[in-house]
Amino acid sequence: MKTELKEISPTRIQIDVEIDADAVRAVYDRISDNYARAANVPGFRPGHAPRAVVRTRFKDQIRTEVLRELLPNAVQQAVEEHKLEPLGEPELNLENSEGLNQLGQQPIAFNVNIDVLPDIKLGEYKGLEATRRTRPVKDEDVERVIEQLRENSASLEPVEDRGAQIGDTVTANFHGKFVDTPAAEPINVQDVDVVLGGQGVVQEMTDNLMGASADDEKTFSVNYPQNFSAKGLAGKNVEYTVKVTAVRIKELPELDDEWAQSLGDEIESLDQLREKVRSDLQAQATNEAEGRVRSDLLRKLVDAHQFELPERLVAQQTEHRFEWEKARDSLKDQASFDLRSSLLLEHIADEENLDVTDQEIDDEINAIADASRQTPEQVRAVLTKQGGERSIAPRLRNRKALDFLVANGRVIDEEWKEEKQESEASSQNSE
Repeated sequence: MKTELKEISPTRIQIDVEIDADAVRAVYDRISDNYARAANVPGFRPGHAPRAVVRTRFKDQIRTEVLRELLPNAVQQAVEEHKLEPLGEPELNLENSEGLNQLGQQPIAFNVNIDVLPDIKLGEYKGLEATRRTRPVKDEDVERVIEQLRENSASLEPVEDRGAQIGDTVTANFHGKFVDTPAAEPINVQDVDVVLGGQGVVQEMTDNLMGASADDEKTFSVNYPQNFSAKGLAGKNVEYTVKVTAVRIKELPELDDEWAQSLGDEIESLDQLREKVRSDLQAQATNEAEGRVRSDLLRKLVDAHQFELPERLVAQQTEHRFEWEKARDSLKDQASFDLRSSLLLEHIADEENLDVTDQEIDDEINAIADASRQTPEQVRAVLTKQGGERSIAPRLRNRKALDFLVANGRVIDEEWKEEKQESEASSQNSE
């Protein structure tokens, strides 16, 4: 067998393959004889039809079996000969019709196209610069979280001395008929809570339920806007008969030590709650700042190492990120970035001899278990289906490489700037 390697692009290799006539003839004769022994040909005793007759009668079937035996083995030998690591299945293209029509008399020639990873040459990856800006935690940030906690602790109390007002929660049973499409299945839902004037509540619903009390029944129509969040209602005109079962008002707890203590055993006072909230916000701000540093360094690493990517891998990564057709184009750039960054981190890990230990894999499994509220055994069961516990090793190794990138980068701490301020400053500088 003869092979010749051709580089179509840094990520696309073509191998021209020629299987000599003798090798083709040996397989052709053997398969033809197998057919002759099993064939029942009129005019001949079973299993005694001449080879030439069998080849004529079963021409297509024999040729298919010959190619099925020869070509995959030839492709595998060619790949191994040239020490290639294909990405996905190679694309095979048959060339000479003579070799196919006259099996065993001429060589069979074909070429195979193979996607491969590019040859990545690491440039400078130590000392990359990034700026760390940590968002300061202000008093109003703490109070905003405190108010959200109060909202979460609020209770709904019945309203008995008046009708429903803005902000009240009206609970009702809804029966709705589609005015424009009477044949459509009607709406029948029980115990629906509607916050009058609340987000996502259409104005007609609020207007018609204002003043309602328990046991009231109201009939009214709602023209839903075309962009309404529920697609089944968007743009539709629905006539509702509504039976109110309850009207309740939200009551917030008092902002005091007793309420703070109700949030957890470790909280003893409102001041201690504020301290904890501030500490949590500061930790969150620190993590966000570190995340931006890592993203910036990774972006600079990728920008400094531009290389061609196999389209097959880009397509797979795009599909992995998002399945909707309309989003694929917008995600292709991000998919390409993800691939480049992953490949570069793998090369840095190789260069710096960064390995992952079994203990680190166990620690990661335990962390996943804690975050997902599963047992380590359950996580291991899922990983087994995905290729075993070592399947998370590449991710941990890349994480180590990114940690190395950050540890060896030049990170400068600067004062926090809001995005609006930064964009205005950039605009002024460009002028």
